[in-house]
Amino acid sequence: MKFDIAMIDDLLSTTRAVRKRLDLERAVPREIIMECLELAVQAPTASNSQNWRWVVIDDPAKRAALAEIYREGARGYFGRAGRDEADAQTRRVYDSAVWLAENLEKVPVLVIPCVEGRPTAETPLMAVGSMYGSIFPAVWSFQLALRARGLGSALTTLHLLQEQEAAKLLGIPDNVLQVAMLPVAYTKGTDFKRAVRPPVSGITHWNEW
Repeated sequence: MKFDIAMIDDLLSTTRAVRKRLDLERAVPREIIMECLELAVQAPTASNSQNWRWVVIDDPAKRAALAEIYREGARGYFGRAGRDEADAQTRRVYDSAVWLAENLEKVPVLVIPCVEGRPTAETPLMAVGSMYGSIFPAVWSFQLALRARGLGSALTTLHLLQEQEAAKLLGIPDNVLQVAMLPVAYTKGTDFKRAVRPPVSGITHWNEW
């Protein structure tokens, strides 16, 4: 199979965390979400456990309730965060994160990726790594699939400060761990660009640190 490397590189390098450019007015068909999830679950899982689970929220009342849970965590987390940040790119990220918290219930679809199983304080680091390693590759594949179809998302975790409240609202069983929440919508335009990142040569170590 011959891949279009330039197109794939563009997809990988321009799939951004989208917040302010989410189109809050345009509905997202369920079949698009399911199509992207079909691709997401092709991602590898530890020991072929296939223990990813997905909760998709498009009901307006539940989106509103979940947004309140999210804001409860956001209020304590944001505080003065980002206000005195010198880096302009980081300031924009904080600003867009605050905007998302204020408008979350308006986003057409919220997706909560989960895994079956829940680590304890005694769970070995290897097992914890395997658990998260079984879901985040699928999350990234989901985000890439969305981007390829003109939709955007942002991986957020603030609602996890009230994870049990969200679980009660959505009927998520006790043995299922929520790992993030992704607001999903079509984007206003598709002209996303590469972000400013440090040179890889300065953060890569070969053979030893």
